[in-house]
Amino acid sequence: MSLSKQHELHSRRRGRNIGVGLVLVALIAIVFGLTVVKVTRGDYETPATQTVTQ
Repeated sequence: MSLSKQHELHSRRRGRNIGVGLVLVALIAIVFGLTVVKVTRGDYETPATQTVTQ
């Protein structure tokens, strides 16, 4: 039993999947990078609790 030749549809689909995967990795890297920069610059601070005096 010989191995059958892969249809060209599979190679196109593989190329498209690799492209989508690279785009997703790039978006995740951008979001992660922005988060790291925002936290290290000190822009991210939890709101201070306000005490109510009456």
